[in-house]
Amino acid sequence: MLIKRIITALVLVPVIIWALFNLSAVYFEVFWGIFILFAAWEWTNLSGSRIIGKVIFMTVLVLTIAWIMSWTMFLQLLQELTGSMEVYEYSGVLDWIVIGPVIWWLLAMILIRNTPQSLLTLKVRTGFLLTLGWFVLFSAWIFLTRLRGLYGAELAFYFLLLIWSADIAAYFVGKKFGVTQLAPEISPGKTVAGMMGAMITALVCGIALGFYYGFTMMVATQFVVLSAFTVLVSIYGDLFISLLKRKRDVKDSGNLLPGHGGFLDRMDSLIAASPIFYAGVLLIQSQFLQT
Repeated sequence: MLIKRIITALVLVPVIIWALFNLSAVYFEVFWGIFILFAAWEWTNLSGSRIIGKVIFMTVLVLTIAWIMSWTMFLQLLQELTGSMEVYEYSGVLDWIVIGPVIWWLLAMILIRNTPQSLLTLKVRTGFLLTLGWFVLFSAWIFLTRLRGLYGAELAFYFLLLIWSADIAAYFVGKKFGVTQLAPEISPGKTVAGMMGAMITALVCGIALGFYYGFTMMVATQFVVLSAFTVLVSIYGDLFISLLKRKRDVKDSGNLLPGHGGFLDRMDSLIAASPIFYAGVLLIQSQFLQT
């Protein structure tokens, strides 16, 4: 199993990094959108939706992504016609959307932490789960693409590296030192030791980012705190998808990625973390742009 996980990662990660640094904004939106749509299909299965619900859900998600992409293409065309490089950067209307997913993931984290058993027995309508799926998956798509488009491929790469490193640390530290379970009702394999390994990794990544960019002490400290909080939320994003799988009594969200399960199994942390990290960058934007 571990060998399959490593091989799959060795294939996917270089492709993602290449796309991050080489594709234009629109093509990267398409690239990331394909991953989101695979995850969306798996979400429909976890929601227990019938075929008509799946078709409606996927159609609405595709149309939403297509509408935002058309806006991006319009802005790029406007830039070319006017010779301006500031049109896309200062179009911040969509930034207000980040408030919703941030509130949702904070609420989900609190509920999973304090009432896991109640969540497992809670009866939730399929329509609500599909609406929630559209909300969180669209948020994950738009805020990673905006992070890359507005702040550059390097910061987007840092975000991905942060989540990947924390996931790897949580896995191996949990395997080696894990005794106390983090959320036994939802995911018996997750341990407190694994979470601590992920958090320490986040702090190290945040400190390394500060040195790399030569941030002032204030900005560097803010990014260290943001990195740690982003990883904390990502852990509970992972647990939330585990909650959905446990309620459906399945081990994986799919089987398209050997050794990993489905796309949603690998993207759960990123889905929760992307609006959190983007919102944090927005809050420290003025200091960041001055460095």
